[in-house]
Amino acid sequence: MSLIQLTIKGISYSQTQSGAYALVLSEMEGTRTLPIIIGAFEAQSIAIALETEIRPPRPLTHDLFKTFSDRFSITVKEVIIHKLVDGVFFSSLVCEKDGVEEIIDARTSDAIAIAVRFQAPIYTYENILEKAGIFLKIEEEFGIEDTSESDEISLELEDLVVQNEEPFSDVSLKELHDQLNNAVSDENYELAAKIRDEISKRS
Repeated sequence: MSLIQLTIKGISYSQTQSGAYALVLSEMEGTRTLPIIIGAFEAQSIAIALETEIRPPRPLTHDLFKTFSDRFSITVKEVIIHKLVDGVFFSSLVCEKDGVEEIIDARTSDAIAIAVRFQAPIYTYENILEKAGIFLKIEEEFGIEDTSESDEISLELEDLVVQNEEPFSDVSLKELHDQLNNAVSDENYELAAKIRDEISKRS
């Protein structure tokens, strides 16, 4: 069965489900998306890896994995989301060392956090997209709007909505940069990502 490459479309946080985030993956050549519920730590880890200008003062767990792999010449070639059972996605890391390929099982959230750090492609199979893929309109702020009547997925997309408030509207650009540095120093990466988004919108 052929693989379909996915790209990270965005991360949305839930106002009603405490600690719940939706990682939205989109097929490279198509309009279907794959929303995956992940934890707060994994969501922040992925967001930090995508933000090239944010550098944690201490390595996160996935950064440590990358450093460990580099030190021992292990490369993550790709991530494959290979199974969906009762709303839970199963993934594999395809790794290589000295020309020998190994496949390691991993939680999908961890696998994608690692893939971003290795700049490794993410794939899934057609049958998984058929079962769980839906059509979504992703706003710039990564709000999620369900345009499908499918009940194939066991997650409630209507709960995954980003607030439209603008908490930084009265803050100057210089103050934003100061707040960004403080947030990173305090290892408050969720706040740092929000501040970075605001700075990007003003650039």
